[in-house]
Amino acid sequence: MRGELIRLAIAVTSMVALAFLVPLALIVAQTAHDRALAQAERTAAELGPAVAITTDRSALERALAASQGGADGLAAVHVPDSDGTLTTIGPSHVGPDQLAVVTMSGQESVVTVPGGSVLLGPVAVSGARIAVVEVFVPVSAMRQGVRAAWLVLGGLAATLVAISVVVADRLGNRMVRATRALAFTARRLGAGDLNARVPASRGGAPPEVRDAAVAFNAMADRVRQLVAAERELAADLSHRLRTPLTVLRLNTAALGGAEAADQVQLAVDRLEHEVDQIIRAARDRGASGPVAVGCDAAEVVRDRVDFWSVLAEDQGRPWRLAGAGDSAQVPVARAELAAALDALLGNIFHHTGEGVAFAVALRVTAGAATIRVADAGPGIADPAEAMRRGAGAGGAGSTGLGLDIARRVATSTGGELTIGRSRLGGADIRLRLRTGAGQTAVRPRRQSRRQARRHAVVPARRTRGGSGGSLSQP
Repeated sequence: MRGELIRLAIAVTSMVALAFLVPLALIVAQTAHDRALAQAERTAAELGPAVAITTDRSALERALAASQGGADGLAAVHVPDSDGTLTTIGPSHVGPDQLAVVTMSGQESVVTVPGGSVLLGPVAVSGARIAVVEVFVPVSAMRQGVRAAWLVLGGLAATLVAISVVVADRLGNRMVRATRALAFTARRLGAGDLNARVPASRGGAPPEVRDAAVAFNAMADRVRQLVAAERELAADLSHRLRTPLTVLRLNTAALGGAEAADQVQLAVDRLEHEVDQIIRAARDRGASGPVAVGCDAAEVVRDRVDFWSVLAEDQGRPWRLAGAGDSAQVPVARAELAAALDALLGNIFHHTGEGVAFAVALRVTAGAATIRVADAGPGIADPAEAMRRGAGAGGAGSTGLGLDIARRVATSTGGELTIGRSRLGGADIRLRLRTGAGQTAVRPRRQSRRQARRHAVVPARRTRGGSGGSLSQP
């Protein structure tokens, strides 16, 4: 904006300067030309009485030497003889034809010759004869002072343009400072700083920018209230889950020491841990504002697959985990990434039959980490409809929020969530998280025997009619 104002000021001032200075420069040149001719006319007027009084060559030569133009060699006199022939006294720059025109017309004439112009003035002498006084006006005399005047006018034009540029720069600087402050505050708010506000009383800002700052601050206040209310609601709803969790824990304890009871107890413990994390995250963000978030995607993938593997083995589902042996840092909170993975894995258990295989793979590239969740179920018939919030991935009992939760996690990093067809025959969901250049660090990590066993192909147990088998890469 500042540059545009400067260019506009230069254009407008230049047009105004040209509109006034070009005609003025032409007038200066014409004035110098007229001044030189007027000086020639005065010289001719000085010689006219001498020519009218006498035609003696000596007297006329003395008269030429006494005149200003004659002393400079710029004047001459053409005196008629008894037979009408003109005798030239002094240096002449015209020919007989041009002299004949003046003697016949009896009128003063200006003739253009090489190197300047010549003023020819007729003078009546005795015997009704016509003499001619010639005054040569060189080009230098007709342009005397013109260049200096043009330089002065050009300097004046440049000064006017420079002044307009300075004024436009000052005005633009005031406007740009206010606009940049508004943009900087908007970026801070977009980055999560809900305390970012624009100083509404910033001096020198245009009224429109001040109005925009006031409206922006009002919007920021409203956004902060809505976010605070949403976080409080999330914390409150999560806190309400503790009551049914407590009942579930008591009921699990009544099951005794069976293997199924241990598995249910472990699931309850993990669920309670996740609820506590949600409550703390909602409270902490509301109190301390934006914080830098990030987690190890490989660790989260291993943890969530390990969590769902218990139910997979119980339902006879073959499963496979690949690519999660190394560390991959992503700019997503651990709880959010875990929720996204739980949503994707939970859809498999909710919308496919027991014994249907699934696979999870993590692939780290420069600037991105991609998590693929594939299954051998019927797939997703309409991916676009499934991605629409509230539409559901298919079948009854679906809230339609699982895929949207995963999509929002991906888009929060600048990535995306895509749905396709896997090699297993079912859905292939790819959660792509952008990490930025140099943000993804891959670090070798040794696996324990238990993790190695979990990451390998798991044969299905026939506890619920499932069939064993192996699972290929998704």
